[in-house]
Amino acid sequence: MRDRKRLLIGAAAVAAVGALVGTGFTVQASVATAESVAMTESLADLGGRDASQLGAYGAIGAAHAKKAAADTLTVANDTLSSVDGKVDAGELKASVASLGDYKTLPIGEVTELTAKAKAAVASARAGAAEFDRKKAEEAAAAAQAAAEAQAALNTPDGARAYAAELAASQYGWGADQFSCLDSLWNKESGWNYQAVNASSGAWGIPQSLPGDKMATVGADWQTNAGTQVAWGLGYIQAAYGTPCAAWSHSQAVDWY
Repeated sequence: MRDRKRLLIGAAAVAAVGALVGTGFTVQASVATAESVAMTESLADLGGRDASQLGAYGAIGAAHAKKAAADTLTVANDTLSSVDGKVDAGELKASVASLGDYKTLPIGEVTELTAKAKAAVASARAGAAEFDRKKAEEAAAAAQAAAEAQAALNTPDGARAYAAELAASQYGWGADQFSCLDSLWNKESGWNYQAVNASSGAWGIPQSLPGDKMATVGADWQTNAGTQVAWGLGYIQAAYGTPCAAWSHSQAVDWY
C-alpha cells in the first residue's frame, strides 16, 4: 500500500515537474517570438529610414548636377564670346547645344554632358591662349622691326635716302635737285633730326621755325626724321618751287 502511494506521489511529482518545465519552454518561446517581432519591426523601420534618406540624397545629387550644368553653360557661352575668331569653336558649340536641355535629361546624361562641355571649354581656352601668344609675338616682332627702321631713318644717311626717294616720287625732283637739297639741309642741320638753333629756336633737319609747324605732317615731328623731311619738302615746294631755288636763296641771304 505504501509502495503504491509512493508511486502515485512520484508520478504526480514528475507530472508537476513536467508541467513546470513545459511552462518554462512556453515562456521562453514567447519571449523569443516577441524579440524576433521587435527586431523585425526595428529593421523594417531602419530600412524605411534608409530608403527615405537615399531618396533625399538622390534629390540633392540631382540638384547639384543641374546647378553644375547651368554654371557650365554660363561659362561655356562666355568662352564662346571670348574665343570668337581665334579658334574653331565647333566642339564647344555642340556641347552647349547638347547640354541646353539639361532640365529634362536623365541625371546621368546631364553629368556626362557637363563633363564634356567643361573639357570643350578648357580646349577652346587653351587654343585662344595660344592664338593670343602668337599674336603677341607677331606684334612684338613688328614693333621691334618698326623701331629698328625708325632708328635707321633717324640717322643722317637714313634721312638722306628717304628725302631722295620722297623728292623723286612725290615732286619729280631728280638727282640735280637732290644735290641742292643735300647742300641746303647739310648747312642747316647736318641732317640731324634733333638739331635746334639756340638763338632762333628753329628745329630739326629743315630747321622749321617754330618747330611745331611740322605737326601739320605728324605729331611725332620731334622724334621722326621722316616727318621732318616730308614737311621740309612741302615747305620748299610752296615757298621756292625747287630745292635749287631754295639753296640759291640761302646762299644769298643765309637763310631760306
